[in-house]
Amino acid sequence: MQTIKKLIDNIEKVIVGKRAVIELAVISLLCRGHVLLEDVPGTGKTMLARALAKSVAVDMKRLQCTPDLLPSDITGVPIYNQKTGEFEFRAGPVFTHILLADEINRATPRAQSALLECMEEFRVSVDGSTYDLPPLFMVLATQNPIDMAGTHVLPEAQLDRFFVRLNVGYPTLEEEVRILGAQTFVHPIEQLQAVATEAEILAAREAAKQIHINPDVAEYIARITAATRQHPDLRLGASPRGTLALARGVRGLAFLHGRDYATPDMVKLMAGPVLEHRLIVRPQAAALGKTANNILKEVLDQVTPPV
Repeated sequence: MQTIKKLIDNIEKVIVGKRAVIELAVISLLCRGHVLLEDVPGTGKTMLARALAKSVAVDMKRLQCTPDLLPSDITGVPIYNQKTGEFEFRAGPVFTHILLADEINRATPRAQSALLECMEEFRVSVDGSTYDLPPLFMVLATQNPIDMAGTHVLPEAQLDRFFVRLNVGYPTLEEEVRILGAQTFVHPIEQLQAVATEAEILAAREAAKQIHINPDVAEYIARITAATRQHPDLRLGASPRGTLALARGVRGLAFLHGRDYATPDMVKLMAGPVLEHRLIVRPQAAALGKTANNILKEVLDQVTPPV
């Protein structure tokens, strides 16, 4: 637990004033989940990925998604070796610990599907052979909600592959002044030191799995996701994958807070980041100004938590 807190404190040296976002990104790492960072340019999405990788001393690769990106540009491709007379597999950028998929909505659906398959299976199949990805493999994908010309919006079903969707947001006035001061001579990311190892993160991941979820709390999680499927303003509610993700997120949050059990309050805290992007609002409800965020709050108010 102390290692995880040091990790969060270290990242906060670069991403000023966004501790809640950093915590959710670290929880995603603990829960072997992937993060969709959706925000306007210049708010620190790329820096969050770089700071996370440098703090854990693992490899990070950046994949700039463009309309001409091919699936083989992501996964890799067999190359013929004239000396040996055999094909050798040349690994693509997906073979890393932390992959930053920048502007994922600019890639074609075919390229998006190749990446999302790696995210789900944690392995790559090329030319009849299967290659496992590193145990700490994690995707941080960025998406720009403005300037949508020439983009391919992620299908709702594929959004379900992301563990959480986060918005970094603009800093406050005081935080922006601190950012100006911190970057006068050199960017803090250049001086950032590692505070954790891959082995420590994997050990923390195993410890987080041991967090106890009482049957009443487990039923509360299931009732929340079931209520989203029955809500009249939603065309599609949370899937069983969403239920499992919420349970994993609650365990990660409990571990972060030094608890060995989960509480209903933790379920409420994690419900927004984990479930909101999995909900599809009916067009009639959207026309009335209702959003997935509003509807999820209604569900949480309606479903009675266990005592």
